[in-house]
Amino acid sequence: MAKRVLTTESGAPVADNQNSATAGVGGPILLQDQHLLEKLARFNRERIPERVVHARGSGAYGYFEVTDDVTGFTRADFLSEIGKRTETFIRFSTVADSLGGADAVRDPRGFALKFYTNEGNYDLVGNNTPVFFIKDPIKFPDFIHSQKRDPFTGKQEPDNVWDFWAHAPEATHQVTWLMGDRGIPASYRHMNGYGSHTYQWTNAEGEAFFVKYHFKTNQGVRSLSADQAAELVGKDANSHQTDLLQAIERGVNPSWTLHVQVMPAADAADYRFNPFDLTKVWPHADYPLQRVGRLVLDRNPDNVFAEVEQAAFSPNNFVPGIGPSPDKMLQGRLFAYADAHRYRLGVNHTQLPVNAPKATQADNYGRDGLHATRYGSRHDKNYEPNSYAGPAQTDAALAAPLAIHGWTGTYETAAHAKDDHFFQAGELFRLMSEEEKGRLVANIAGGLSQVTRDDVIEKNLAHFHAADTDYGKRVEEAVRALRED
Repeated sequence: MAKRVLTTESGAPVADNQNSATAGVGGPILLQDQHLLEKLARFNRERIPERVVHARGSGAYGYFEVTDDVTGFTRADFLSEIGKRTETFIRFSTVADSLGGADAVRDPRGFALKFYTNEGNYDLVGNNTPVFFIKDPIKFPDFIHSQKRDPFTGKQEPDNVWDFWAHAPEATHQVTWLMGDRGIPASYRHMNGYGSHTYQWTNAEGEAFFVKYHFKTNQGVRSLSADQAAELVGKDANSHQTDLLQAIERGVNPSWTLHVQVMPAADAADYRFNPFDLTKVWPHADYPLQRVGRLVLDRNPDNVFAEVEQAAFSPNNFVPGIGPSPDKMLQGRLFAYADAHRYRLGVNHTQLPVNAPKATQADNYGRDGLHATRYGSRHDKNYEPNSYAGPAQTDAALAAPLAIHGWTGTYETAAHAKDDHFFQAGELFRLMSEEEKGRLVANIAGGLSQVTRDDVIEKNLAHFHAADTDYGKRVEEAVRALRED
């Protein structure tokens, strides 16, 4: 095997990679040492801005295999036949902390999945919870500011966290999830994933359905108590990354079974609550889970930075047969994600190997910009339409049209019979065992009791009382006891 030669970025061989060029044996370094300057300049630029949210993540490649016929609901080709496999890439992540944070913390987990289909990439950007804290994207920057490090103290502050939740009663359902037993997954392999949002599926006949995705872990759900998590963080801050990497390297390939809930489009208008509200779930009694297929992870990335840190998921990456719904949070994310990637990675981030289509080829009129690597033939035109056989539109819509009516304006929510903020949080609490309720209350009280303003505490307590009388009473008593101590 030929010996590999170290070169500069331009491919010139490097004579000495151990010593800088100097003026004499002990003299100052020479500006003409191109290799030194290139190394230092490149090193200074190796880091890109970290994600504002979901900064700390782990990823893996795998495949999705269809196990059940869903062609009655969608014409998406990668779901068109039983046994069909599609290559995938997944990125798991925490939400609030920075790239240098720990894995075993109480925080929602990102569950972002890229399907490399033969109709283009389909990105499903979800979490390990089926709901979220807010239902309107205009509140998202404020929410994240309240959960991130305080600009003065430089650390997450209970005053900020709970003050925001005090003014966001719709967050009560997600707070109940987060503070419960599933708030700290034991590993990425031992948690469920959810599309969270409502999406639209359209079949070959043009019939529209609204769907929710549920990825059920085949390893079983396992979680950590606060004490177990603190001990694990002390041993290995990268615990979830370590677990995922080592499991796949050993050939213990984690898998999830995908189910969907399917709602005929006509049901949405008269459903008892807004089905597009991200703070609510659809009861399984109304829309039971229907199995679709299985996701298997079987290959680790070769380079975490190139493939995990630079992986870009955009919920507006749809394929024929799948489209958006009127979910307000989804509508906001359709813009925000792609815009964040253009800022972090550049306008040509879709040409990076982890983001580029694999089963098909991107062919459009996007040109130039930083890091452009996609070239056509020398006579390709960069405008459309043209008379030179350039790529042309298909005239086939990805999804069914949505009926729009009413006056423009700012509205809190659609008009549905049961659109309050608390009833599902109460239902979730009542499903818990006594032991689960005790841990939930202790977790909430541990944080809420640190808040310095009494009015913020009272507003939060009112939310738990509204969800369930016993829930509110237990939290209030626990907070009072901790504050008296």
